[in-house]
Amino acid sequence: MSHGPPAAAPWLDPAAVPFVRIEGLTKRFGEFVAVDAVDLAIYKGELFSILGASGCGKTTLLRMLAGLERPSAGRIWIDGVEVSGLPPYERPVNMMFQSYALFPHMTVEQNVAYGLRKEGVPSAEVKQRVAEMLALVRLTPHARAKPAQISGGQSQRVALARALIKRPKVLLLDEPLAALDKKLREHTQFELANVQDRLGVTFIVVTHDQEEAMTLSTRIAVMDAGRFVQIGTPGEIYENPNSRFVADFVGNINLLDGVVESCAGGEAVVRCDELATRVVVRHEGALPVGAAVCVALRPEKILIHKEPPADGGPGVRGVVFDLAYFGNLSLYRVRTPGGKIVEVSAQNRRREARRHLEWDDEVHLSWDKGSALLLER
Repeated sequence: MSHGPPAAAPWLDPAAVPFVRIEGLTKRFGEFVAVDAVDLAIYKGELFSILGASGCGKTTLLRMLAGLERPSAGRIWIDGVEVSGLPPYERPVNMMFQSYALFPHMTVEQNVAYGLRKEGVPSAEVKQRVAEMLALVRLTPHARAKPAQISGGQSQRVALARALIKRPKVLLLDEPLAALDKKLREHTQFELANVQDRLGVTFIVVTHDQEEAMTLSTRIAVMDAGRFVQIGTPGEIYENPNSRFVADFVGNINLLDGVVESCAGGEAVVRCDELATRVVVRHEGALPVGAAVCVALRPEKILIHKEPPADGGPGVRGVVFDLAYFGNLSLYRVRTPGGKIVEVSAQNRRREARRHLEWDDEVHLSWDKGSALLLER
């Protein structure tokens, strides 16, 4: 992706001042706690995603930032000003809703201009700013079209232009690409990030789509049951999940239960009865012998062969139980002697219609010991 994170990753600088700061933010609906005392620091120019399943509290959090929902407890600052008690129209934010909510009787340019006209901005300035914004989102040729005459992706860009034309300090986006089909969604992710990069506005995106969060974001907060369970860059969240929940929620992963047999010298030996073998994992911390742990292994980190690995490295035998061909890659589900199904994805680098492996083939799986991750919870 062409956009980059804010200069020098400010979240790593203890002296950096957050642009959006949340402290102890809580929202209760009767006995139910939707958002549970969360703290968060977002920096100027970030494209920050809050990622979680339906009902985890992410949209309620966004609505509190917008002023559409009053917090039960906690405080919110934007650009150094506390906004916790301010109504939506006094906050330097705008919100783009999942439905886009375009006025059907207005043209594209009238939709985009609506907020400025309502505020009494002079007509000449409205005309200039609308023209600039339509050029930015590449909708100039459709300026006179009505919403019914344009595509879903174009409607999404109209909603984005309308939200950005008032020059908010923060743009809040609630599942912004959910209404688009897969191919259009992938294309629009790049467009959205490019617009954000060019304008430098801080974006906070709420989504349940892991791929969307990974593609768009400078950082991601994974949310579960009203709390943040991990905050990090897409690479950190994917490669170093801090719990079984995060590992399982973000991308495909094999979770192998086991027991620690030894832990010394930066390595742990784990007995995995599910694989009927021992697995060596790099691990810097100390773990007691007998501790129950989980070995996490991404499908793309595993190599699949018909022959045992020549280097005698870590690995396991199995039988191809299921397979799927996706063109660019093949996905294999391999049943191990212990009965565990292990998923393996292999890149299809050569152009050939015949598959290298078929159902019921005996195979050997191997991986680098640095590719596996040990999770204690």
